[in-house]
Amino acid sequence: MTTAAHDREVFDHIAPRYDVVSRVMTLGRGDRWWQASARAADLHAGASALDACTGTGDLALMLADRVTPLGEVVGVDHSPEMIARARMKGQATGRHCSFHVGDCTDLAFPDDRFDAATASGGLRGMDDPAAAIAEMARVVRPGGRVVLLEITPPEQLRGIHARVLRMATPAVGGLLGGDARAFRHLAETVADVPPPERVAALMAHAGIGDIRWQRLAGGMATLHAGVVTG
Repeated sequence: MTTAAHDREVFDHIAPRYDVVSRVMTLGRGDRWWQASARAADLHAGASALDACTGTGDLALMLADRVTPLGEVVGVDHSPEMIARARMKGQATGRHCSFHVGDCTDLAFPDDRFDAATASGGLRGMDDPAAAIAEMARVVRPGGRVVLLEITPPEQLRGIHARVLRMATPAVGGLLGGDARAFRHLAETVADVPPPERVAALMAHAGIGDIRWQRLAGGMATLHAGVVTG
């Protein structure tokens, strides 16, 4: 089984409890990180955006607030169960956002389709993150923005951070009635996130310029943003 196929199976399994465990993994800071990502996308009313690896849709729904009902936000994820939960959130909040099951390394959209593309926590579970970044750049118009957010090991507390995630994430998932092994896999993928310089290099190779990144919360997350050069 490929990394991507295994990852999809894991996310389908943990989808009902994912939001609670996500708060544990981000120490409750996830909403602030997603808001920073939404700001970095630099969208306006009437704009269009793709949220790749959308998960349960939190970032996509924040993007929808920015583009207003005049715009369009599309969320894509390879996990049907995660998409089902994202759709429920969208319907419950009345935001103008659509969600679809799809492969983020082979997006079913034409070139230059969106004003921006975002992804949160998706690179670490992919067989080919370079292909996903290239696809995001392809579907964004020249001058539009690509934004990537990942949970990352903080430089000063890398070992401690990894141990806490490996213990706390499966423990909470198990208490909620989930498979502790699946949640342990989720925590362990944080160590697989490419370093910021590597992510920036992948973005540049995909035709993205003016690339900048910032570490959030002492390095617990890293936010990359750049502009599609055409």
